Amino acid sequence: MRTIFVSPMKTTVEKHRKLLEGATLWFQSCPDDAWFKKPAPNKWSKQEILGHLIDSAINNLKRFTDCQFSDGPYKVVEYKQDNSVEVGQYQQADRDKTLVLWLALNDRVETVIRQQTEKSLSLVVVLSNATATDLRWLMSDYVDHFEHHLKQIMQ
Repeated sequence: MRTIFVSPMKTTVEKHRKLLEGATLWFQSCPDDAWFKKPAPNKWSKQEILGHLIDSAINNLKRFTDCQFSDGPYKVVEYKQDNSVEVGQYQQADRDKTLVLWLALNDRVETVIRQQTEKSLSLVVVLSNATATDLRWLMSDYVDHFEHHLKQIMQ
């Protein structure tokens, strides 16, 4: 008899996949003038929000991986989000290449989330405000953050 492995993060993975697929279709239909328009000089365009989601995927993919090899509780190191979007020059970046990068990174994030076990999900994570939580929360929070910004983009 063959055992079928079901991820303890099945619901989170399914939510992430649904958001990713729905947003991709919406992004592809959004005209460039709306995509690159900044609502105010100090506000991000849809393209820059997508860039922020790329930076978030990069940082969280590293956190999700490093947490599993940490000696003791894993300490989350914050990154400068506004500076990262600016340095990444997402506003000037090719839209299609930005979308491809976002999709590829989130495919990797999803793979890492899917493979977790109850043991790995219970690893202790210490947030930058010194609050202790676990890897399960960190991964779920990533998907909630992902959803929040997708809603901003699709307004």
